[in-house]
Amino acid sequence: MEKTTPTPQQSRRSAAEGGEHATAFTKISGGSTDLLAENIAKLKELFPEVFAEGKIDFDALKQLLGEYVDDANERYSFTWNGKAQARRIAQTPSMGTLRPCPDESVNWDTTQNLFIEGDNLEVLKLLQKSYYKKIKMIYIDPPYNTGKEFIYPDNFRDSIKNYMELTGQTDGEGRKLSTNPETSGRYHTDWLNMMYPRLKLARNLLRDDGVIFISIDDHEVDNLRKLCNEILGEENFVATIIWQKVFGPKNTARHFSEDHDYVVLYARNAEAWRPDLLPRTEEQDAAYRNPDSDPRGPWKPSDLVARNYYSKGVYPVTSPGGRVFEGPRPGTYWRVPVEKFRQLDAENRIWWGSDGNAAPMMKRFRTDVMDGRVPQTFWRYEDVGHTKEAKEQLMQSVAFESSDNVVDSVKPPRLIQRALQVSTTADEGDVVLDFFAGTGTTAHGVLLQNQQDGGNRQFIVVQLPELLPKPETKLKTIADIGKERIRRVIKKIQAEQAQAAKQATLPGIDGTPKALDLGFKVFKLDSSNIKTWDPDFNQLEHSLLSATEVIKPERTEADVLYEILLKYGLDLTLPLEKRELDGKTAHIIGGGSLVICLAQNMTLAVVEKIAALKDEFKPETPPGMRVVFKDAGFANDELKTNAVQILKQRGIEDVRAV
Repeated sequence: MEKTTPTPQQSRRSAAEGGEHATAFTKISGGSTDLLAENIAKLKELFPEVFAEGKIDFDALKQLLGEYVDDANERYSFTWNGKAQARRIAQTPSMGTLRPCPDESVNWDTTQNLFIEGDNLEVLKLLQKSYYKKIKMIYIDPPYNTGKEFIYPDNFRDSIKNYMELTGQTDGEGRKLSTNPETSGRYHTDWLNMMYPRLKLARNLLRDDGVIFISIDDHEVDNLRKLCNEILGEENFVATIIWQKVFGPKNTARHFSEDHDYVVLYARNAEAWRPDLLPRTEEQDAAYRNPDSDPRGPWKPSDLVARNYYSKGVYPVTSPGGRVFEGPRPGTYWRVPVEKFRQLDAENRIWWGSDGNAAPMMKRFRTDVMDGRVPQTFWRYEDVGHTKEAKEQLMQSVAFESSDNVVDSVKPPRLIQRALQVSTTADEGDVVLDFFAGTGTTAHGVLLQNQQDGGNRQFIVVQLPELLPKPETKLKTIADIGKERIRRVIKKIQAEQAQAAKQATLPGIDGTPKALDLGFKVFKLDSSNIKTWDPDFNQLEHSLLSATEVIKPERTEADVLYEILLKYGLDLTLPLEKRELDGKTAHIIGGGSLVICLAQNMTLAVVEKIAALKDEFKPETPPGMRVVFKDAGFANDELKTNAVQILKQRGIEDVRAV
């Protein structure tokens, strides 16, 4: 008997009568990705036999792992009080979301850059799905644990509530953020417990060819290395860079003038990662000249002398002017055998001096050397800036009303630019993350480097809105300083581009402005837009009725849209297209990969028009088109079920509701 496809009307009737295809919406929860559940699912896929009644039989797992299990009681380990809890914290889902703030942003509709205001631990959890393995470079400047900087006081029983109280967003006052003096018995422990879950989550975001730079000083550099060895792998350690942070000694120092900080560098995969070469300096190129007008171009003399004994390096040579050299200086040797020497001389690659009688040197041509220079582990202040420069640039970028609010422990943008030069590519849209953003130095550095080389790097910076000592008219928090700084940097670059465009009319000057991303989207951490049912038993009837509306009344449609993007693991900078369908607004995201309609009084005619969008956009990336409705937008379960069937007939299987 020939199979026929039911009409939408037949499908609706079948569903309403309780047919086999009757399906309810899958609900979207208010939590972030459950990393622990995902890891357990992966383990179950690899070793299904070690699971019994939903629990893991560790004895069975040990037997399967065989010689890879270390049962020794005495072995090297790095541990501290609270480490087990820190591990659990890294896997605890966040119940927060990121709310869009277009009014505080610049070029909201077009920019790919993000400024996220909130506790970086919660934000990192929320970014796990959308930015998993998408970050090319991470730079962070965490608290050095000098006793003066605060250590993030994490309260994981209700982390979002705790965050709102700490930052004064619920009681208007804010509670003092904890410092960590050396007199504390948990001095190093508190710092390690703060850093561990954040680094653990950050590693998940790094691309396979990604790297992380971490600024630190002597207080915690040893512990940081051990922590990174455990989380990122000892084999992925690349270098400890010395940053010369001052240009003169501090004569008031108690013992030694501390002239440097460290920048610890790890790769996601050090075996595969290689740094980019740095541009050659003018001084390096100036060493290449062409005194004999060699047609091969500029060259510089290179020593032919070897200090270690070389049996084939003992022979006399005669200069074009007739001078005989029995060998180089006493106790040294020619670094090439006589046959090679004669070949070089015949090819005019030996320089005998302008009079033809000088000791021989080999001509090394500019065209024979690399177009860049290998990065070194000592970064001089002349090349990457110093602390005084950093503070001056901050004050130039932000008009402070009170000197008490000027942050001292800032880094120069040139330091960030050096990291960008060795680890990112200008034109590949590399994403740069800084989750201890402070006053926005990393964003500043990205904008300047893009201006310098025409790049399209993107930044994601995260900063806690720590209250300033003396709140100002515009600036209330450290995060406010960062946002204001980025705005002013953007205006300065725009002004410079406008000036260059004027000069472009002059002969021989190309001042065409580069197409740079001069903007950023602001998001703020908050509790989920989706209500959890917490009934008031004194007014139970009201609680039951209000439970039908799961979106918090003070939240906007835009708030919900971006929470859904996070839940689906989509980029927060994806373009959103609005479409009116029979008087209802549908939001089309990612070229039709996701359609969201949160309208009230939904009709099946609107659902059919949403289904038709699949033919228009033809999303090819699995799982194809996905659709999200507001559960309360449908009058009854019959409408919901029929809506699901209409979409399934068009091959749209992923249908959810909030």
